[in-house]
Amino acid sequence: MDITEVRVRLTAESAAGSPPDAAASGKAKSEKLHAYVSITIGRDFVVRDIKVIGAGQGIFVAMPSRKLSDRCSRCGGKNHLRARFCNECGAKLDPDRAGRDSRGRARLHADVAHPINAPCREKLQEMILAAYEEETRRSRLPGYVPQELHDEPETAPPARARR
Repeated sequence: MDITEVRVRLTAESAAGSPPDAAASGKAKSEKLHAYVSITIGRDFVVRDIKVIGAGQGIFVAMPSRKLSDRCSRCGGKNHLRARFCNECGAKLDPDRAGRDSRGRARLHADVAHPINAPCREKLQEMILAAYEEETRRSRLPGYVPQELHDEPETAPPARARR
């Protein structure tokens, strides 16, 4: 796998100079997120929304994921697995409807993209964390300007006019 570019966008807390182990010191959950990362593979394929997260054991890389959802048995409306009530009809939902992983924890998210084997994951993590450390170092310099993650805006193209 040829990773040709790694772009890191620090969160406000990381750019302000919070230590990487701030999450271990009891800070709010949102402060565990240190950066968003985009990687380019072979100058042809981009993976966005990779996260650098701080935890009790240090920092790690989390691949892009989506929230899992199910349908309301009453109206068929789609709801996140943590929802207590249906978004459509307001019916009370079973709080234990999420599947469990091998450790017994609720599965609330599914990876959108992820490495298939350990050597690939290790290479990705090594490159991403090195780029994160470099961006963190740069953020402490005077006149720091954060990197842009995307070349084009993330908005939908304008709708075509009907004839």
